[in-house]
Amino acid sequence: MTITSPHLGSPSAWTDTRLLFALEEVVETELNRHLKVAKDWMPHEYVPWSDGRNFPGLFEDGEAWGKEQSKVTDIGRVALVVNLLTEDNLPSYHHEIASLFGRDGAWGTWVHRWTAEEGRHGIVMRDYLLASRAVDPDALERFRMSHMSEGFESDNRHSMLHSVAYVAFQELATRISHRNTGHQSGDPVCDRMLARIATDENLHMVFYRNLLKAAFELAPDLTMQAVRDVVVDFRMPGHGIPGFERAAAQMAIGEVYNLRIHHDDVLQPVLRFLKIMEIDGLGPEGLKAQEELGVYMGGLDSEAAKFDERLAARKARMAARAAG
Repeated sequence: MTITSPHLGSPSAWTDTRLLFALEEVVETELNRHLKVAKDWMPHEYVPWSDGRNFPGLFEDGEAWGKEQSKVTDIGRVALVVNLLTEDNLPSYHHEIASLFGRDGAWGTWVHRWTAEEGRHGIVMRDYLLASRAVDPDALERFRMSHMSEGFESDNRHSMLHSVAYVAFQELATRISHRNTGHQSGDPVCDRMLARIATDENLHMVFYRNLLKAAFELAPDLTMQAVRDVVVDFRMPGHGIPGFERAAAQMAIGEVYNLRIHHDDVLQPVLRFLKIMEIDGLGPEGLKAQEELGVYMGGLDSEAAKFDERLAARKARMAARAAG
């Protein structure tokens, strides 16, 4: 670091402005690393345009959508809509991180680059869904209008540290959700498209995860508290989507995203990388947050085990019905 850090025992010395300044060098390093490894790709190359045909409207030869036209599974349709509507809120996400991180220097360059890369995801997903007739286009547009008209505010908009901690986990959660949606979609074209998106999301996770690690070196107590708060109160950014609770339940049963996946594939990898339970030299508040995080993760693992049992029992019942 090129800045003299405030005394670690004085967490009140850290403000968002000071942390942004102190982390600027790390952001620049991570931005340069990201630009070296990220690969440009063309959304239109992942869309089966030859499958497309007119919908009713201005075209007299338009064909109304029917469920039988979709190549994707039922759970694939549900997850694709949730994932796309989540991506649709990009303007709100950009506004929030631009307000928190700023538009200048390395922070600003990252904000705009991240936004541009995320924009591809919504473009390719919507084009795929319409060209392949995977979902009802009228229902999809009504969902989009309803969701975006409500606006979006993050639970972590009050704090730069909380926001960095949140996106470190959320980007990985989004990667896992997209990847599992592809696996469960039943359509190889969809699977390839979502694998491409998931690759981007993983790189975004690495950027924020490394930034979070640097924050621990600067302000361990405050960062531990932020991670504790984010993990305990974690919600996906699409939680405001109409019918989200029902869709989330279907995605849990369909093994796109559930408690076990959240614990094993999202929270644990980031916490292990940060060696969160091995960090020492914490003050009273940092120690308390570390202990509470450990207790929470143990409880979440127990809840995930109960979910695993219920899911296994459900699969057994369905197999028995199919056999009978």
